[in-house]
Amino acid sequence: MADVIVAGGGPTGMMLAAELTLAGVDAVIVERRAIPELVGSRAGGFHSRTIEILDQRGIADRFLAEGQRVQAAIFGTTKLDVSDFPTRHPYTLGLWQNHIERILAGWIEELGVQVRRGHEVAGFDQDLSGVDVRFTDGGRAHAKYLIGADGGRSAVRKAAGIEFLGWAATRSSLIAEVEATEETPAGARIDEVGIHGLQLMEDGRTTRVIVTEKELGPATEPTLADLAKALTEIYDTDFGVHHPRWISRFTDATRQAAAYRSDRVLLAGDAAHIHAPSGGQGIGLGIQDAVNLGWKLAQVVKGAAPDSLLDTYHAERHPAGARALKHTMAQSLMQRADPRIGALADTVAGLLTIDEARKQVAGLISGLDVHYDLGEGHPLLGRRMPDLDVVTGNGRLRVFTLLHQARAVLLNLGAPGSIHLGPWAEPVQLVDATYDGEWELPVIGPVSAPAAVLIRPDGYVAWTGDGSQSGLREALAMWFGPARC
Repeated sequence: MADVIVAGGGPTGMMLAAELTLAGVDAVIVERRAIPELVGSRAGGFHSRTIEILDQRGIADRFLAEGQRVQAAIFGTTKLDVSDFPTRHPYTLGLWQNHIERILAGWIEELGVQVRRGHEVAGFDQDLSGVDVRFTDGGRAHAKYLIGADGGRSAVRKAAGIEFLGWAATRSSLIAEVEATEETPAGARIDEVGIHGLQLMEDGRTTRVIVTEKELGPATEPTLADLAKALTEIYDTDFGVHHPRWISRFTDATRQAAAYRSDRVLLAGDAAHIHAPSGGQGIGLGIQDAVNLGWKLAQVVKGAAPDSLLDTYHAERHPAGARALKHTMAQSLMQRADPRIGALADTVAGLLTIDEARKQVAGLISGLDVHYDLGEGHPLLGRRMPDLDVVTGNGRLRVFTLLHQARAVLLNLGAPGSIHLGPWAEPVQLVDATYDGEWELPVIGPVSAPAAVLIRPDGYVAWTGDGSQSGLREALAMWFGPARC
């Protein structure tokens, strides 16, 4: 069927298929939904780091044109200001998931990504040559690699026998889009049960409802009767809800795959980690998984890099995911008005008025503080490259513009011609440039200017130079395969 089969056509699956396609690898998405339109609005947007990722692929403006920019990094009930963070996007973008998926679907269509709908993975067999995938309709397909981006109940993860470790749900909420015969109160409220809210949607007829259930709900599809019961228990009325467009149940269950890889099968997004939606990190975590994995898998598929490169995906993304999951558990705990929890929330809110504490927590929520452990060295190593305005032979360019095609960049800020790529000229583009401004990283602050920077396709710095090429060949070989004469 393709070099890579991506099971799941949500934001993570689409982003991963796009990354593979940009790298010249044939990828196909198989999606169980028969139609591309997502029923219901679902998640409500993403944070700064995700916007940066979309920006480095040249598509951020498509989302910014339709979303609402807000200062909405929230911990518990405390809003955190990120407007002073050194990024072009110091805000959260409010945009419903159905619109996010529509925009991504338009982009991958432009790239020529195939999406085969009505296909759900039933199981697979793998060997040294690839993966034979079985579908629930009896069909089969073969690929070199299979990616499970098929959600929290991932059939791929289960078939791979990968443990989903963590904590079971203690609380559940219903989210729905319905019509109501009674007038509904606007805005959110917090009580000892949890967070609740009703919001009239753009059509002036449909109401978006979020209500926490007094008792943990079953792991079944919720009904209109379930929603009416939950509303009545909180508001003493069900507002006459009727004609549900969509009803779903989510919980505070927090789990993470023990391994993000099983030979030729890899996991990304909710298939690799689930958590309470507190903090709004779900879509962003999946997209970060996708851009970390895509370029690595592409090089292995093309034979440019050894299979061991794929092990760095788990090594980098598993700890980053674990940090985010731990944060969402703390977030979820404080989103109740229990007197004891309220006392804790007030204490934390007071601590977050301290500037360094605000930056630490806001950096985690926004994703701007992600740091992969690439060893000792310059503070840039393992962190995202700032989107500087550099002056090149082609004029002034943004660093993110150089990453639009998902190709690595060796940015030489020293004397032109003072650094060389040798046999890595195909996977890496060498750019001679100058930059006179200050270098500043989120949370970290100002850093010294390096003489050269090796930027991976995902935007993270893999090597910095001090005027010499010391360590450059080793870094190129590590991330882009051994030298080939």
